[in-house]
Amino acid sequence: MMYDLIIVGGGPAGITAGIYAVRQKMNALLITKDFGGQLVRKAGLIENYPGFEGISGLDLIQKFEKHLRKFSIDIKLDQVAKIEKRGNIFLALTQSKDKRESKTVIIASGADPRQLEVPGEKEFIGKGVSYCTLCDAPLFSNKTVAVIGGGNSGFEAAIALDKWAKKIYILETGPEVRVEKENQEAVKKTGKVEVITSVILKRIEGEKFVKALLYKTRKTGKEMTLAIDGVFVEIGYQPATSFVKGLVDFNERDEIKVDSETFQTKTPGLFAAGDVNIGKYKQIVTAAGEGAKAALAAYDYLRK
Repeated sequence: MMYDLIIVGGGPAGITAGIYAVRQKMNALLITKDFGGQLVRKAGLIENYPGFEGISGLDLIQKFEKHLRKFSIDIKLDQVAKIEKRGNIFLALTQSKDKRESKTVIIASGADPRQLEVPGEKEFIGKGVSYCTLCDAPLFSNKTVAVIGGGNSGFEAAIALDKWAKKIYILETGPEVRVEKENQEAVKKTGKVEVITSVILKRIEGEKFVKALLYKTRKTGKEMTLAIDGVFVEIGYQPATSFVKGLVDFNERDEIKVDSETFQTKTPGLFAAGDVNIGKYKQIVTAAGEGAKAALAAYDYLRK
C-alpha cells in the first residue's frame, strides 16, 4: 500500500502532524514505539500549554492520542530502523522487519536521554540508575539520591524528588549552575538539596543496587564518595535520528537542519518536526506547532 505520508514518532509533533494530515485528506501512517516520549517521561504538572491551567504530561498525551484516533489514520506500534528513498518514493523499514512506502515522510521521533558514560552506569540501569525522574521517584522514598546535571532539567528533577527522597545532591561538571531563578528558589525551599559544582564523575558503585557515587573535584583533584541509593541522569537528550542518516544534514548536536518555513530537510519530501530539529526552544507547544507546519508543507509538496 502506498501512503501519502508516513509520520515517525508519537509525541506532540507527530500526533499533531497526523491530525493535520488527515484533515487534508492525506492517506497517512503514524509509526511509533509508544505515545508521549519526553512528555510522559519528564513532564509532571504542565502549566504552560494553552487551554490547560494545570495538567499532567500523561493526561495531556492521552488527550492528544484520543484526538488523533478520532480520525482515519493508520497507526503502527513499532520502531523505524531505517528510512530510504528510491526515486520519488520513501521506504520505511521497522525493527519488526515491516516495510511501508510513502510519497512523503515527517521525522518526529524526539530525543533519547544522554548517558554519563562512566563505569557502573549501564550495570545499574533499573537498579538505582534512572533517566526518568517522574517514573522512578516513588521508588526512592526516604532515600538519598544524586541528580547529575545542574541545568533546569536537573533542578526540576530535584523538585520532583522532594516529596520522596530524604536527601538530594545535584552534581554539575561546570563551575556554576545555569538555572532559571524560579527553579533555584524552588530547590532552596526544599531544604534538602545540596549543590556540588566542578565535579568529574568517576564511577557508580554498588552490589545488587547502587550504593555510592565517586567523583573528583576539579579544584583539588581529591576523590570524593557520596553514599547514595539512586542516580538520576539529567544531562540532556540526544535526537533519535540514526535511522535517517544520509538523507539529512545535522548540526554539532546531531539535530536535523530544516528550512525554517516548511521544515523540509535537504531531501525533497522529507520533513522533520519537534525535538529532532535545530532550535533553542524545546517546548510542547513549539513541537506541536512544527508538526502542524510540517504536515501542511507535506500536503503542499504533494499538490505540486
